[in-house]
Amino acid sequence: MGIFNLDPSTPLSQNPCSISQSEQVSTEKSEAEEVRLQILSTAGVEESEFWAQPDGLGYRPCLDFSGEYRKSSDLIKKDRRKYLMVVVSGGMNQQRNQIVDAVVIARILGAALVVPILQVNVIWGDESEFSDIFDLEHFKSILADDVRVVSSLPSTHLMSRPVEEKRTPLHVSPQWIRSRYLKRLNREGVLLLRGLDSRLSKDLPSDLQKLRCKVAFHALKFAPHVLELGNKLAERMRSKGPYVALHLRLEKDVWVRTGCLPGLSHEYDEIITNERKLRPELLTGRSNMTYHDRKLAGLCPLNTLEVSRLLKALGAPRDARIYWAGGPPFGGQKALLPLTREFPNFYNKEDLAFPGELESLANKASLLAALDFIVAEKSDVFMPSHGGNMGHAIQGHRAYAGHKKHITPNKREMLPYFLNASLSEMEFDKIIRELHLDSLGQPELRTIKVGRDVTKYPIPECMCNDSTVSSS
Repeated sequence: MGIFNLDPSTPLSQNPCSISQSEQVSTEKSEAEEVRLQILSTAGVEESEFWAQPDGLGYRPCLDFSGEYRKSSDLIKKDRRKYLMVVVSGGMNQQRNQIVDAVVIARILGAALVVPILQVNVIWGDESEFSDIFDLEHFKSILADDVRVVSSLPSTHLMSRPVEEKRTPLHVSPQWIRSRYLKRLNREGVLLLRGLDSRLSKDLPSDLQKLRCKVAFHALKFAPHVLELGNKLAERMRSKGPYVALHLRLEKDVWVRTGCLPGLSHEYDEIITNERKLRPELLTGRSNMTYHDRKLAGLCPLNTLEVSRLLKALGAPRDARIYWAGGPPFGGQKALLPLTREFPNFYNKEDLAFPGELESLANKASLLAALDFIVAEKSDVFMPSHGGNMGHAIQGHRAYAGHKKHITPNKREMLPYFLNASLSEMEFDKIIRELHLDSLGQPELRTIKVGRDVTKYPIPECMCNDSTVSSS
């Protein structure tokens, strides 16, 4: 397959299939597009297939709680002695995950949940509270039969000395939570938890898995003003037909944390390398892996050149309308150029919003992320350039909504073909399509995805079809 060139100072070619990198005039681009359409047609791929949705195999939401769960709900709702307080951190999607687990922990302990406190994010300085982002009354109402949610501690508990836990171990079980907290909680009346991120086990009893889905897919509804604006932006995207949503992970901190390089130029790569040397604690992966190792292992975000080539190989038409979610890319417009050159109908929330519509959300990263979430979730096709909380959350939502198309880039398998300049355009596209036949949002059982979150893979705990109903 040829020798791979992973020198980060040498950007990948604009086209990995031996086509010139030089800027082409519009007539040449039209001819190239015509050739590509012929290639797709020859390979038996119609561009309309790009918008085709996966077969959901009849799966639908299925949150049937057991009789034992429903019976114990009455006792939990009447309890006025125990209260759980939680402080959640990170960006909006990370906060969502922690809120889901907070509800489940409150249920395990039989405690009322005080509305979660959102920690001010050290990166974005967002001081939004729960009710600024989410519909609090809806949250309380949906969970009324599962967990009592209160806006604040009652006066009887204001002077209580809370049991405080700053760092819960990873993947704790319901048994661990009860043995650790229940006795002290019964005595003191208040438990305060911090640092909840991914602390609760992903493998819980069936009823608690269903509760996770109920919180994620039903209770955590965005606040009315956020939902209204997000829906308007989605309608503007759809006004001229179907659209793709991309979650592009191109921010400077992403390149630093992943140990990867943007590949824009030697100068940009040098900035990232130096920042990582100055703050090695930011690197989230194994420090003994080189950039080359990370790239080949599929651990790096796709850059816009790779995203563009992947979309084209999968049959995305040049006139496809694309919404891109994410923070400002490191490198600015230069970082986006490979995508905007191939797909000129390219928009984000700032492009779609009318004058003044985003003013009230200025400097509120969580609310802006909520807008991205709404528009991306409503898209015809969604693709993240890298894993992460938002991509995982949207994948789960799209599965729960009937398995709307969600492209999961097969980075580890496809990278060698991106680096092989000897392949023809037709060969490259055919290989890429074959690599992604099972990565388009089809139903996937969580039971074969060891340690994965049910809110990303809601089958079989939270969705069923006629065959699973009859077999159970």
